[in-house]
Amino acid sequence: MACALFSMLHAQQPKDAKMDAFITQLMNRMTIDEKIGQLNLQTEGDIVTGNGGNSLSSDRIKKGMVGGMFNIKGAAKIRAIQKIAVEQSRMKIPILFGMDVIHGYETVFPIPLGLACTWDMPAIEQSARIAAIEASADGICWTFSPMVDITRDPRWGRVAEAGGEDPYLGGQIARAMVAGYQGRDNFSSNTDIMACVKHFALYGAVEAGRDYNTVDMSQFRMFNDYLYPYQAAVDAGAGSVMASFNTVNGVPSHANEWLLTDVLRKKWHFNGFTVADYGGVGELVNHGLGNIQQVSARALKAGLDVDMVSEGYLSTLKKSYQEGKVSMADINNACRRVLVAKYKLGLFADPYKYCDENRAKTAIYTPEHLAIARKTAAESFVLLKNDQHLLPLSPGKTIAVIGPLADTRSNMVGTWSVAADLTKPATVVEGLQAAAGPDTKILYARGSNLFADARMEADGTVFGRDLHRDNRSEEELSAEALKIAGKSDIIVAVMGEASEMSGESSSRTDISIPDVQESLLKELVKTGKPVVLVLFTGRPLTLAWEDGHVPAILNVWFGGSEAANAIGDVVFGKVNPSGKLVSTFPRSVGQVPLYYNYFSTGRPASDHGFEKFRSNYMDEKNAPLYPFGYGLSYTDFAYGDVKLSAPWLDAKGVVTATVDVTNTGKMDGGEVVQLYIHQRVGSTIRPVKQLKGFQRIWLRAGETKTVSFKIDEDMLKYYHADLAYAAEPGDFDVMIGTNSRDVKSAKLTLK
Repeated sequence: MACALFSMLHAQQPKDAKMDAFITQLMNRMTIDEKIGQLNLQTEGDIVTGNGGNSLSSDRIKKGMVGGMFNIKGAAKIRAIQKIAVEQSRMKIPILFGMDVIHGYETVFPIPLGLACTWDMPAIEQSARIAAIEASADGICWTFSPMVDITRDPRWGRVAEAGGEDPYLGGQIARAMVAGYQGRDNFSSNTDIMACVKHFALYGAVEAGRDYNTVDMSQFRMFNDYLYPYQAAVDAGAGSVMASFNTVNGVPSHANEWLLTDVLRKKWHFNGFTVADYGGVGELVNHGLGNIQQVSARALKAGLDVDMVSEGYLSTLKKSYQEGKVSMADINNACRRVLVAKYKLGLFADPYKYCDENRAKTAIYTPEHLAIARKTAAESFVLLKNDQHLLPLSPGKTIAVIGPLADTRSNMVGTWSVAADLTKPATVVEGLQAAAGPDTKILYARGSNLFADARMEADGTVFGRDLHRDNRSEEELSAEALKIAGKSDIIVAVMGEASEMSGESSSRTDISIPDVQESLLKELVKTGKPVVLVLFTGRPLTLAWEDGHVPAILNVWFGGSEAANAIGDVVFGKVNPSGKLVSTFPRSVGQVPLYYNYFSTGRPASDHGFEKFRSNYMDEKNAPLYPFGYGLSYTDFAYGDVKLSAPWLDAKGVVTATVDVTNTGKMDGGEVVQLYIHQRVGSTIRPVKQLKGFQRIWLRAGETKTVSFKIDEDMLKYYHADLAYAAEPGDFDVMIGTNSRDVKSAKLTLK
C-alpha cells in the first residue's frame, strides 16, 4: 500500500520534478571520478573530423570515465558500446553518441550556404528532420549542428557551413534547423536528436578570413549583427551549445565566463549543456592561458561543461578540486547538465532507444528522401546571369560538357558530409544526359585539372574527394576540350571549387575560379559557341570576368546526393531556379569584408566613379558584383509601389506594408519578396538597410499577387551604445524588392 501510494504521488509530480529527483539521487551515489567522467567526450570512430583523437578503452567505460562519444557509425556498433556502459559500469549511465550531421546523413542536402539560398524555412526544417531520421536510425542521438555563425568574409572556408551574412535570416534558419533535429514534442520519438548550436560565438568574424584566427569587435556590433542567430536557436530550445575557437573580448571562448555564463545562461536563460569544439580546451594552452590543469579549471569555472578530446578535465579536474581551484559545485553543475540531456533524450528510460538495427534498413537513403533532396537542391541554385535567355536549354542538340568537376561523384555532396557514400551520387554528365533524354548528344572532355599545382589540388580533394589528376599537359587537356567544343551546339562548363576547398581549415586569399580552369573557360568563350557556366563553390567567388563574358552562370553550390540530377532539372527547364544569395559576391577580394547592411560614412562614395576624399577605391567600385538577396529566374517579376496601411506607427500598433508582384514572363516561377527597413536618424549610426521579413511566393505566368508584411515597434528595435534594446521615434524607409539593391520604398514614422 505504501509503495503504491509512493508510485502514485511520484507519477503526479511534474516532469521536471521527476527528472530532478532522479538525477539528484543518481549524483548522490556518484564519485567525483564518475562525475568528471560524464564531462569527457571522446572519439573512437569511423570518421575523422579533427587532427587526432583518443583511443577507446572498454575499461574506461566500465569505470565511468566516458560521458559521450562521437563519429561512430552504425546502430550495432553503438549498441555494443552502450551495452558496456549500462551493464558493466557501476552507475550504469548511458553514453551520449554524437556526430557531425551537418546537412544530411547519408541522404545529403545542399551545403548550409546553399540551403540558406532557398529562403524556404519549411524545406530547411525538413532537411534537418530527414537528417535526424536517418542519423537516429544509425544510433546517433546528438548532432553538432546547426552552425549559425554570421559570415561576411568569403576567404573563410567555413562560410560553406553557415547561413550567410544577415542576422535576421540566420535566426530564422537556426529556429528551423533546431525544430527539424529535435522535433516538436520533447524528444518523444526515437527520430528526435539533440541539436548543438555552434560556434559560440562570433567565429564567422575571424580576422583576414583565416580559420582559428582572432576575433575582436565591439559589443555594439556583437549584439546587433552577430549574436541574434545563437539566441534564436537557444529560444527554439536547442539542447546544447558548442564553444568557438576564437577569442571574444580578448578571452578565448572556451574560457570566457562573460560569454558562456553571463550572456548564454543569465541573459538568455539557456539551460542545456555546453561543449568544447575539437580539442578546444587543450588549445587554451596555445592561447597562453596556462598549462592543461590551469586552463581546464578555468574553462569549467567559465561555464564549459564538456571537454571534447583534450581530456584536460579527465586528467586534471580532480587534482584542481583537491587544491581548491574548482569547487564540487562547479563539477556538479556541469555533470547535472549532461545527465539532464541524457534524461530528456530518454536514454535512462531506454539506453538502446536509438539502436534499432532494423530501422537503418528502411529509413536511410530512401527514394522519398532522395526526391526531397533533389527538389531542395534545385531550389538552392542561384541563377547569376542569363543573357538572351540562353537557359533553359532545349533537348535535341549536341552539348559539350567540359570541366574537371563534370565527371566526379565524390564532390557532389560538398564538405562536411561525413556519413555519405561518395560512390552513389550521379555525375553532372549523367544528370544532364538523364534530363535531356536520348535525343540530346552529350560530349565530355575534362579540359583541365582543378589546379595547375598538384599540391594545391591534393589539398582541395582530401577526405576521398580525389579528382584523379590527369597527368597530360594542360595544353593537351585544353586541345581535347576545344576539339569537343567544336563539335557541339552549346558548351556547358562545369567548374569552380572542389568540395574540400571550402569548409574547415580551407581559407583562401584568392577566391577566383582556380587558374587553369579560368584559362580554359576563356578559351571556350573564344570559340564563339554559347557557354553556360555551371559553378560549384562553397563561398562567394570573384567573378567579374565571368560576369562580363560568359552568357549564363548557374551557381549550384554543392547540392548533395541529388546535385547532378537537380542540375539537369534546372538546366533543361524542368525546374525554374528561384534561389537568392545570402552572401554578397564581391567584385574583388580587396573589397572584403563586404555586406549589404553596412553603415554609411561621413564621406560616402558617389555614383560617379572615384573621387578624392571620399570613402572609395582608386581601382575598384564600392558596389558588389551580385548583391545580397540577388537571384534571377527564367521568368521576370515586376514590383508595384509599396503601400502602407497608415503613414505612422505607435508603440502598440501595427502597420501593414503591401506590394503587388507580377510575373511578366512566359514561365511559372517562384520569387522571394524581401522587406528591408532603414532608420533615417538615430542616436547611433544605423545600417543603410536591414532585412526584416521575406516571403516565398509562386506565380503563374501573367499572375499578380499582393504580398503583405506586418510592421510593429519590435521590428524597429536595436541595441544602443549602452546595449539598451529599444526603438527610437522618427522616420523609417520601408523597402520591398527582389534583392537588397532593387527595392521600392515608402516612408513610415514611429511616434
